[in-house]
Amino acid sequence: MDDHGRGDGGPRPAGGAELPPDPLPYEGVWRFTAAAVDASVPQARHAVRDLLLRQGVPVGDDTVYGLLLIVSELVTNAVRHAALLSPMLAVEVAVGAEWVRVSVEDNHPYRPTALEADHGQTGGRGLLLVREVAREAGGAVDVEHTASGGKVIWAALPLKPAAPV
Repeated sequence: MDDHGRGDGGPRPAGGAELPPDPLPYEGVWRFTAAAVDASVPQARHAVRDLLLRQGVPVGDDTVYGLLLIVSELVTNAVRHAALLSPMLAVEVAVGAEWVRVSVEDNHPYRPTALEADHGQTGGRGLLLVREVAREAGGAVDVEHTASGGKVIWAALPLKPAAPV
């Protein structure tokens, strides 16, 4: 019998149900805070990239690129639109067996919507881009209110093992 009571013929939970499998080595949740300033955009992007590498998350280059683009856009939005009411922001990376979720939380109550932008404009497409990257990867994006009255914007993408080299 192994250390978790799931060996051959070993004890089982009441009702004969299986215990959930042990988490994979790369599964977990990591959170860090940053000032709502321009310098936090590349810092957040590098922190997420380094975390994925350090944890050995089996993520392909396209998914990494998409995640880092999403982090850049979400942190940029928090810096540009929420800094007055939220001088700090939080970035969270949650990795499951088959998905990775990045989120950015701030204390500004405004819940943004992805509006169609005029193609002549140079800005205003951040959330549209985030939604498109997530959609193309088979993922999801949402905005939720927090208990403190702020918001968290998250995007979850499925993990796809990196192609063999």
